[in-house]
Amino acid sequence: MINNIILAIKANQVIISRHAKEEAEADSLKLDEIFISVIDGDIIEFYEDDKPYPSCLIYGNNQHQEPIHSVWAYNKDTGYAVLITVYRPNPNKWINWRTRRQTN
Repeated sequence: MINNIILAIKANQVIISRHAKEEAEADSLKLDEIFISVIDGDIIEFYEDDKPYPSCLIYGNNQHQEPIHSVWAYNKDTGYAVLITVYRPNPNKWINWRTRRQTN
């Protein structure tokens, strides 16, 4: 899935949800750095039951080596990637930015 998302980003075939725009602005994230984090990133969670398309959580770093998490879906019919949400992960909630910490 990540390869299709990367190809869509490189082809400028990306849809950005209103929620993702709001979250990016709240965390002072620019689209370029979000895209960079995906291109060099890894899927750390996969949500195959999401509708209307399966989605995944991608962890990657921006050009300043700062961690970014973004949730993406991919529409096979149109070739478009959909950015659902994005955020700077909270170190209190993640181990090495890849594994969720257990909560009590």
